[in-house]
Amino acid sequence: MKMDVSENEAAYLVKADVPGMKKENIKVDIDGNKVSIVAEVSDSKEEKDGETLIRCERSCERMQRVFSLAHEVDAAHAVAKYEDGVLALTLPKKNGKEARQLKID
Repeated sequence: MKMDVSENEAAYLVKADVPGMKKENIKVDIDGNKVSIVAEVSDSKEEKDGETLIRCERSCERMQRVFSLAHEVDAAHAVAKYEDGVLALTLPKKNGKEARQLKID
């Protein structure tokens, strides 16, 4: 699965190529800064009357991509859209805790 990842101050933007898939067969999981995209399709074998299937290479396809980002993702506000074989994800960065300096006693 080929993809592009870019970012701005507020979010990561991901575009992944998943041609030929229905959106119902695409699953996106977010766990902290880890993102997993799985696309799977399993078609039943089509045989017409009087025909015998000799080779079937198009019946099952699975694509998977797992990657980590520098910041945690706010999964509650993430958005996924699928159009023309491209999955577009907008993954807002989670506001992390600010660093602080410790006073030494």
